[in-house]
Amino acid sequence: MSNYGSYFKALREAKNLTLREVEKQTGVSNAYLSQLETGKVKQPSPLNLHKLAQLYDVSYETLMEKVGYPVPQSTEVLANKEPIAAHGRLGALTDDEELELLDYLKFIRNRRK
Repeated sequence: MSNYGSYFKALREAKNLTLREVEKQTGVSNAYLSQLETGKVKQPSPLNLHKLAQLYDVSYETLMEKVGYPVPQSTEVLANKEPIAAHGRLGALTDDEELELLDYLKFIRNRRK
């Protein structure tokens, strides 16, 4: 994904978190997070991606792939990997569809409040 910043922002907003809340929970500075979400960070730190993956409940490999890092996948790993719930129900999603779903999830969660 060439513009991965909007993906990170959508993940954060789907969890109803502010940049400061993400900073408190991960130790990643809100300035860095802001730059990540605007695409100003050209090579995001794998350590920071790992922290964000845990908080956002997204696989580390997915975030690594989104920012352009190569992620080797052997057939053994693929066979044992649990499918993501949305993917299992909806099939393969394009990047745009995934962002739209995250935006809709944010809308639903905000409506409950």
